[in-house]
Amino acid sequence: MNAALQSAMEDAGLSRRQLAYRVGVSAKQVERWLRNADLTPHARNRADACRALGVDEEMLWPKAVQERVKTGNDRELVHSYPYRSACPSTVWTELIESARTELFLAGYTNYFFWTQVPHFADTIRRKAETGCRVRFLVGDPDGEVTRQREAIEDVALSVSTRIRITLEHLDRLGPLEGVEVRLSAPLDATNHVGLSVFRFDDDALVTPHLARLVGHDSPLLHLRRHGNGGMFDRFAEHGEELWERGVPRLAQGAARLSEG
Repeated sequence: MNAALQSAMEDAGLSRRQLAYRVGVSAKQVERWLRNADLTPHARNRADACRALGVDEEMLWPKAVQERVKTGNDRELVHSYPYRSACPSTVWTELIESARTELFLAGYTNYFFWTQVPHFADTIRRKAETGCRVRFLVGDPDGEVTRQREAIEDVALSVSTRIRITLEHLDRLGPLEGVEVRLSAPLDATNHVGLSVFRFDDDALVTPHLARLVGHDSPLLHLRRHGNGGMFDRFAEHGEELWERGVPRLAQGAARLSEG
C-alpha cells in the first residue's frame, strides 16, 4: 500500500473520487495507486496529483524521482546539496582518502580544507609519496578579481587572506615531489572565482558560486564519471583549462634557497 499517498489525501481532505477528478483519471486508477506502492503513474498524472495534494513528487513516488536522476544525462549526479556546508565533512575526507592517481583542488582559496579535513597536510604528503598527483589551483591574492570579490563578500576573513593562509600551509609542506601549486591567470580569474571544481580520480565536487555568497553558502554537486562527454568531463575540462594557463608557484622555502 502507498501509505504516503493515503496520508497526503487525508491531509488534503480529498477522497479517491475527488483526487481522480482533479487528476483526470478514474477512481479505480487512484485505487490501484493506493494498493501498490511500486506502481508509478505517468509523469503528467504524478505532477497533477502532487499539485492537487500540495506535496512533492519525491514524497509520494520516490522511486520515480531516483530513476529520473540516475538516467540520461543526469546519471553522473550522485548527490546535490543546497549549500556546500551541507555536504558532510566525511564525504570530503572519504573522497580525498580514496583518490589514488588524481587529486585536483581548484577552489579559489581552498582555505576550508585546512580547517575541516582532519590531518589534511599529513594526508597530502602521504598521497604524494604514494604516487598520487596532487594539484592546487588558487586565485592570485594580489589580483584585481580578488580585490573585487573581497568588496562583494565584505567578510572579516577576506579572500586574499584565505588564499595566503592556504599558500602558507602549502609552504610548510616544503618542496614535495608530486605536489604542484599554481595561481590562476589574470584573464581566467573571473571564471575561477565563479566555479570551484574539486576532483578525486573519477569523483568531483563542484560549487557554482552564487552572486554575493561565500563558497560555503553556495550549492554543491557530487558527480561521478560514467563515460565520455558527461557532466563530470565538462567540469573537469574547465579545471584543466584554468590549470594549463595558470602561473606555477614555488614554495617560499624553495624560492629562498634558489636565491641563496
